[in-house]
Amino acid sequence: MTLDLLPPGQSARIVAVHWDRLVDEEARRLRALGLDDGARVTVSHRGVFGTRDPIALAVGRMKVAVRRAHAAAMEIEPL
Repeated sequence: MTLDLLPPGQSARIVAVHWDRLVDEEARRLRALGLDDGARVTVSHRGVFGTRDPIALAVGRMKVAVRRAHAAAMEIEPL
């Protein structure tokens, strides 16, 4: 399952990130925010328009907004 499919309020652990699907600069930014293998995340909420972009995530004590395409590159394990 990928992070873009996780329902709001549910937690998961990132088990793999397909870095080759992301632009290098975007990949560096996501790593700097702690979105890497082993990170625990919770979907706080999603955008309300047709694409449901962006996705707000809780990562530790931070709230991070990511694009749906970025979340689709992250394989997760629901907790």
